[in-house]
Amino acid sequence: MCGIVGYAGTGTAVAGGPDASERPLEVALAGLKRLEYRGYDSAGVALVGPGRPEAAFAKKSGKLDNLVAEIAAHPLPAATAAIGHTRWATHGGPTDTNAHPHLADGDRLAVIHNGIIENYSELRDSLTTDGVTFLSDTDTEVAAQLLAREYRAAGDLATAMAATARQLTGTFTLLAVHADDPQTVVGARHDSPLVVGLGAGENFLGSDVAAFVEHTKEALELGQDQIVTITPDAVTVTDFDGAPAEGKRFTVDWDAAAAEKGGFDSFMDKEIHDQPHAVADTLLGRTDSSGRIILDDLRIDESVLRSVNKIIVIACGTAAYAGHVAKYAIEHWCRIPVEVELAHEFRYRDPIVDERTLVVAISQSGETMDTLMAVRHAREQGAKVLAIVNTNGSTIPRESDAVLYTHAGPEIAVASTKAFLAQITAAYILGLYLAQLRGNKFPDEVAQLFDELRDMSRKVQTVIERGEYVRATARSMQAADKVLFLGRHVGYPVAMEGALKLKELAYIHAEGFAAGELKHGPIALIDEGQPVFVVVPSPRGRDQLHSKVVSNIQEIRARGARTLVIAEDGDDAVRQYADEIFWIPQAPSLLQPLLAVVPLQIFAMALAGAKGLDVDQPRNLAKSVTVE
Repeated sequence: MCGIVGYAGTGTAVAGGPDASERPLEVALAGLKRLEYRGYDSAGVALVGPGRPEAAFAKKSGKLDNLVAEIAAHPLPAATAAIGHTRWATHGGPTDTNAHPHLADGDRLAVIHNGIIENYSELRDSLTTDGVTFLSDTDTEVAAQLLAREYRAAGDLATAMAATARQLTGTFTLLAVHADDPQTVVGARHDSPLVVGLGAGENFLGSDVAAFVEHTKEALELGQDQIVTITPDAVTVTDFDGAPAEGKRFTVDWDAAAAEKGGFDSFMDKEIHDQPHAVADTLLGRTDSSGRIILDDLRIDESVLRSVNKIIVIACGTAAYAGHVAKYAIEHWCRIPVEVELAHEFRYRDPIVDERTLVVAISQSGETMDTLMAVRHAREQGAKVLAIVNTNGSTIPRESDAVLYTHAGPEIAVASTKAFLAQITAAYILGLYLAQLRGNKFPDEVAQLFDELRDMSRKVQTVIERGEYVRATARSMQAADKVLFLGRHVGYPVAMEGALKLKELAYIHAEGFAAGELKHGPIALIDEGQPVFVVVPSPRGRDQLHSKVVSNIQEIRARGARTLVIAEDGDDAVRQYADEIFWIPQAPSLLQPLLAVVPLQIFAMALAGAKGLDVDQPRNLAKSVTVE
């Protein structure tokens, strides 16, 4: 959720950039701008510099523009180190006072925080007894005051941060600066993301690499329960007990331009148009010289994968719908039973998991707390875990036994689009890999399916090029207050994802149903003019399902529904029953979700836009849910 930026520099001006003394603030604000996609309701910065007895700060509720305006009206002084924060309110409402940073130690210390400190109430009581007066309603101010107390005892910010971290329960990333040491930023990480950017004469911290990719592509991923200290010329990592530790270096494989809109009206529009590349890039490098499928980082012995007798997919939201698509494909190709679990329910129902269970964790950010907790539970029960993740260096792949990275690039809009297609593509790769490994498919069959998968990028592009008719239809439906979605087989999770997109973006009631359930209750919702999207299965290979869904269309249209049908090119059987048809190219049945979901994404985006809503940052939502 919250966005975090940290910067420590030498005070040397960068060619073509701001004056050296302005760079810390410039880096902090630019980083926060790139982290807006995470969702937030207030923003703030704190700066320290030589010769200044206190930390300078500014913070405002609302959008980042409010903070920028505040700084313009009340300029901040020269600095050599900075921290910046976008807050998603948990403890205390979204007010100026509750915004980060929080100051302590006579305003010499400034702290920002991502996560939830579960034992803040006890700590607050203890600090209050010691005479501390609190100004905000936040758990973060408790951490700031506790850190101030430890700093007064230790005289060293990193030592004090470690002592503070050992006393906290919950999930947290903390960053702090102190006026006594104006070229240093110290961070702590526990169950919440933090990554280091490695520069020349300057170093960076961020919730993810988007915070600093404009300045460096060289990064260092931090492990669990680690303290990091950055200065202009050094990065030092220890554990919470002060013992030396090491991070893992990696290079960011996308640049700052990938996080810009690129001429599109919104990040979501850009990311919908990125989807052909997201599918193609996720497939790159997945075969060896003999044509056999290979995975990114497989630390599971092949003999273990051959012995797997059950797969459980754990995910939340859109990623869970990608998991439902995976279930159909993997069961069909590999003949292994697959369950799909909402990650936040998984460990609370005492699931049956053992050493012959493969758990597949799907998460765009790799930091989804519900999914991370489920991963840990699965491993405790002896299962092997394979992660499907988009963000290199994130926590879930580090704590899994294997990782299959999607290569969708940064996804800035809160509502997922290209990550969804990349996750489905990665799940298909996993299914084909297992079919190859276990001998469920002959090599030529696997090769043919992989070639068909490669061709889906071109077909996704075709669907996008047909998008104007979808947009026009959406603009004509601004008055709609509820929309239903129907699908069968792999079309069912597509229908659920279409409904989710409309809820997320247009704030209207939407539901996705399995079309076979229609006569078991949902048909009662059909009245005159009710919009209903229907995802029609391919007429080739599954004729029985196709005819049943066409019958569903007739049933709801006879009761006054406005039918909006997604059908394959040449499917003449649907023409007479559809009020609107959004045509998609022909594709193998199991691969159809990569195409069928795209018109639903475009429709939701266009309807929200027609209603004047922010499609990139829907209300009440955050990109990455990093608290459970």
